[in-house]
Amino acid sequence: MSWQLFLSAVALMLIFEGLGPALFPKQWRAYLLQIVQSDERTLKATGIILILIGAVLFHFVQPG
Repeated sequence: MSWQLFLSAVALMLIFEGLGPALFPKQWRAYLLQIVQSDERTLKATGIILILIGAVLFHFVQPG
């Protein structure tokens, strides 16, 4: 994997992560408060699911 591809992926992640607070600051704050009040088991399960979805998507979009 080239550094250009890696940095492009990081740049896209930052863009998508910034959309929520930039476009919907009140709803974003409420969302973060919900996350803070969630138990660790729920947060961990959510993280694992997101990782798996990302890995599967990454696998299918790879050229070749």
